[in-house]
Amino acid sequence: MKNFEKFGIAVPEIILPKKIETETWAVVACDQYTQDREYWTKAEKICAGKNSTLNLILPEAYLNDADKSERIAKIKSTMKEYLRGGVFAEAQKQMVYVERTTSYGRTRKGLVVALDLDCYEWKPFSNALVRATEATILDRIPPRMEIRRNAPLETPHIMLLANDANHILIESLGKKIKSRSEHPIYSGGLMQQSGSIKGWAVKDEADLDFVKTALEKLYAESTDEKGTFLFAVGDGNHSLATAKSVWEEHKKNLLQSGASDDEIAKSPVRYALLEIVNLYDEGLTFEPIHRAIFNADANAMIEFLQKKLGGEKKEFADTASLERCVKNSTANFGFAFMENGEKKFVTLETQIKDLAVSHLQPALDEFLKSRNEASIDYIHGAQEIFALVEKKSAVGILLPPVAKESFFKTICERGPLPRKSFSMGEASEKRFYLECRKLFEE
Repeated sequence: MKNFEKFGIAVPEIILPKKIETETWAVVACDQYTQDREYWTKAEKICAGKNSTLNLILPEAYLNDADKSERIAKIKSTMKEYLRGGVFAEAQKQMVYVERTTSYGRTRKGLVVALDLDCYEWKPFSNALVRATEATILDRIPPRMEIRRNAPLETPHIMLLANDANHILIESLGKKIKSRSEHPIYSGGLMQQSGSIKGWAVKDEADLDFVKTALEKLYAESTDEKGTFLFAVGDGNHSLATAKSVWEEHKKNLLQSGASDDEIAKSPVRYALLEIVNLYDEGLTFEPIHRAIFNADANAMIEFLQKKLGGEKKEFADTASLERCVKNSTANFGFAFMENGEKKFVTLETQIKDLAVSHLQPALDEFLKSRNEASIDYIHGAQEIFALVEKKSAVGILLPPVAKESFFKTICERGPLPRKSFSMGEASEKRFYLECRKLFEE
């Protein structure tokens, strides 16, 4: 079997059900629909009486409920039941090439691998091979550690991004595999109008050679005097930080028990199952997450931001022209607010060259710091921002599109982006749990 240690990944032991009914087995990432319990209630009804990854996860909509401990205990007991009760087929040492078609008509491609957590770091300005893209909130990690600690299984919703403008890894591998007309190892629809998914085994020597050769090229292109930045965390940053924390805890216990270097290197807990996606995949949309500021003077805020960010102010007559101006640039910010009962639309057109949000959010934080009455919320969609403007105390800030070309460069130079900087598609397009892997020994 090929050695991928240089690239921080390994070929995982993938576990799949003997009979895969994707509509009920696969469930969307636990950090979606956190304010929509009806979604999760409906998911429970769909999966009732079925083997499902829903029984192996804790949706974050329930994370603060009083019965959290009981839910976690039930999750771990269900993992054991599935492992012992003949739910799963025999584990296969393989990667999985995935094609996910969403309800928006987009097809995203990916490669499921195991990540060596010793090659990943979430702390800012790391020179690790794999780095976080957004600031990590430390108090979000301990509750997740309760779920992963001593869990017999893991199933992933984490997605890594590869900086592959020439599509040499995932897309080219997919063409190679599909040209042989092989049957996928799973195929079917996804619940609640979320599209469909297919996966093909990647395990023969020729396919793994292909992956290794492509990674060698990406590795060389990703290396400079500061080190190698091969992958960035796209989705699931806190889940991966949790896996890292659990591994550090477990590694300490292994060392104290006198485990050998080989035992430490081969521990399943050292790895996290996840999917690699090309940043430049045509099916992967990067949507900006807009800001809404409450109880703040709009003009004072715009003046403050202009001093911090530079640029020129321009006024517009309506929402359409404001939105068009912001969308057609990667450096313009749009402001919508009420003044004396009249809607106002203003842009700040700057000369920022890298990701705009990495400049805006620190300036906004500084502005809000001295204004205790003001608050911020993070909003998906321009129309939702404009609706909020009807509240006289709300100022909507439209952010420009996320420039993929400067994504890795910005993180390398400025560290992880502020929280809620971007969204990889809509909620229903997020990764669904499907593949599993053994984690802690029973």
